[in-house]
Amino acid sequence: MARSLAALLVLMLGVCAARAEVPLVLSGEARQGGLLIGRTSPAAEVELNGRRIRLAPDGRFVIGFGRDHPPQARLEIRLGQARLGRDLVVSQRSYDIQRIDGLPPAQVTPPPEVLERIRAEAARIQELRTRDSGLAGVLGGWIWPVNGPITGVYGSQRILNGEPRQPHFGIDIAAPTGTPVVAAADGEVVLAEADFYFTGGTVMIDHGHGVSSVYSHLSRVDVTAGRPVARGERIGAVGATGRVTGAHLDFRVNWLNERIDPALVLAGGR
Repeated sequence: MARSLAALLVLMLGVCAARAEVPLVLSGEARQGGLLIGRTSPAAEVELNGRRIRLAPDGRFVIGFGRDHPPQARLEIRLGQARLGRDLVVSQRSYDIQRIDGLPPAQVTPPPEVLERIRAEAARIQELRTRDSGLAGVLGGWIWPVNGPITGVYGSQRILNGEPRQPHFGIDIAAPTGTPVVAAADGEVVLAEADFYFTGGTVMIDHGHGVSSVYSHLSRVDVTAGRPVARGERIGAVGATGRVTGAHLDFRVNWLNERIDPALVLAGGR
């Protein structure tokens, strides 16, 4: 009996030691629409809900939670034979309803002849959102891409000309046409188009670790795909192109296929 208890104690101490060998620091709040920056050993393997997560050379990593993420998420870290598992409680949110009237009917219910174009444009953006590069812009701090009143918020249910549509996944920042728009963080331009059907002048920047930002309704696009940009560098100008009722910037942030609340990212500064 004594030998059995001793063996059990050794096993328990071994488990505790293994857990202690896996460092983990999380910065930020686990909530719908939020990003967390984590840090562990550069030699570790990290998974969130079974998805493998990229590690920076210094052990930092990024995880995000979409608009409707369930209340829990499972973070697993392996370092050699050691294991660390943590259940994250994801704060749930309620969202506004936003009614927008006065849109051209074709912008609410597009005619059949433009559906192929819309699908092609959506597919391009969807493919780019799957990028998971080793760029480190997401870890280097964020600034507002333009200053102005917030006229549309993340997560709000959109009612367009009285018809329910998808929620809004960005923030709308009102500013006069021609107001300069800058990159919110360091990265690489992966999309620069002057005339998408819904979003008009559109720029998309890869910031690394699956995080990208999108700038829509631009009156002009001042960058080209494939070039690096620095935080604060001009990429275009505010406009009223695409599906809009007035001049503004629709600014969005993605973590892979999850839609992130830009206001939370900008408030955190990262």
